[in-house]
Amino acid sequence: MAQTIDTFIQLVRLGIGHSASPIPEDTDWHDIETLATMQGVTAVVLDGVERLPESERPPKTVLLKWIGVALQSYELRFKQYKQAIAGLASWYNSHGFRMMVLKGYACSLNWPIPEHRPCGDIDIWLFGQQKASDAALTKDLGTKIDNSHHHHTIFKWMDFDVENHYDFIEVHHHSSGPSLEKILKEKGCDDSYYVELEGERVYIPSPDLHALFLIRHMAEHFVSTDITVRHLLDWAFFVKKYGVKIDWEWLQKVLNQFGMMPLFNILNAICIEDLGFGADIFPQTQFNSSLKERVLNEIVDSEFKEVEPKGLWARIIFKYKRWKANDWKYKLCYTGSRWSAFWSAMWNHILKPSSI
Repeated sequence: MAQTIDTFIQLVRLGIGHSASPIPEDTDWHDIETLATMQGVTAVVLDGVERLPESERPPKTVLLKWIGVALQSYELRFKQYKQAIAGLASWYNSHGFRMMVLKGYACSLNWPIPEHRPCGDIDIWLFGQQKASDAALTKDLGTKIDNSHHHHTIFKWMDFDVENHYDFIEVHHHSSGPSLEKILKEKGCDDSYYVELEGERVYIPSPDLHALFLIRHMAEHFVSTDITVRHLLDWAFFVKKYGVKIDWEWLQKVLNQFGMMPLFNILNAICIEDLGFGADIFPQTQFNSSLKERVLNEIVDSEFKEVEPKGLWARIIFKYKRWKANDWKYKLCYTGSRWSAFWSAMWNHILKPSSI
């Protein structure tokens, strides 16, 4: 597995235009394809393969399959994704709402080839008008709104799920949540950053908001389940484009306050040492080398390998075991009592059973 991981990382480096080590002749391309799919970077790895000498490339049958996946699952899907976002923005704009996109589309704008970033849900922030906008959608279009989640509602738009956020983060799982959410909402008032998509204004997060949001979003996923190389690329490409506009002193002060500096430093180190981004775009980084390697291995090949079962009680037991296994991650991302966070999360799962 170690050789597969190393080869995979080298192909990602090539795919984003960085230098890389030679690819071994005995590369198992099926394993590489599987890993690339799991990490959300199939198109990036294909970009890397295309930079290889003919003698180092996978068999033509494998290559043609990858090209088909890239065209259907990435490029065609991204085109549909943009059309859906433009249509949704058009409806909101015509009804007096400002729509900010979070995560997916906002991150893709920073990638060298935006359509090679996988797209999923459409995450939006309506500058505090979430309830009014949902009511307007239901009244005007008969849209069915799913209210079973804590910090966003969900509805269908074209072929995509839309998560309409009234909070940027889960405020119920940690005692620090409400305080951090207040900071994010203060930054979320900034509507000076936007793009034009098919003639419609679509707002994007300000650099400070996006920086804090991305780090916290990765921390939440890393502690609870996992993050992927795609998350790392989202962060690195964002810093490469907007790093000079980020208030790094402010950001690091907030990250220190909420316990996220250890993970922040390690993620930056991985982007520099393993993915080949320039050290000059990040703030000075101090980290434990062995811990950095553990985090990278966890991202690519998680230590906790149990598969989530079906059935309520079986899933509860599974999630408790995963929670115990992830204890070391918590210390990189949060301050405060982990047991307090556990019982808080359990209570809020009871309040919203669909989240279990």
